[in-house]
Amino acid sequence: MTEKLLVFASGTLFAIGLGISGMTDANKVIHFLNPLGGWDPSLAFVMVGAIGAHLATRFFIIKRGQPVFAETFSLPTVKDIDKRLLLGSALFGVGWAMGGFCPGPGLVSSVSGGLQALTFVGAMVLGMIAYHLTLKDA
Repeated sequence: MTEKLLVFASGTLFAIGLGISGMTDANKVIHFLNPLGGWDPSLAFVMVGAIGAHLATRFFIIKRGQPVFAETFSLPTVKDIDKRLLLGSALFGVGWAMGGFCPGPGLVSSVSGGLQALTFVGAMVLGMIAYHLTLKDA
């Protein structure tokens, strides 16, 4: 029960942070990702803050030797970089730049019932289903 409460609290805090930072505003994200047309650099502060929080805590977390809710850390290796990862990353980036949402902010924004966010989340779910039906074991 404690683990589920911690996960829920973490997700809630993350959602609030996305809302406060402006990451749930698709137009703001699109303007940040387009330096050639009406660039809005304000989300750079969000990224710098996230990187700073990560750097400040990563050392202490890794030093523990074991995650709180798992047996071992799952850290990527160079071998994990392949064509599928690169293609998926490129598709993610293009979709994010065109739609202004990535999964977290899209889910948070969909709570408002906005057509743009609901369309994104629907397309994301369909993409996940298509992946599991066709490409998962490829």
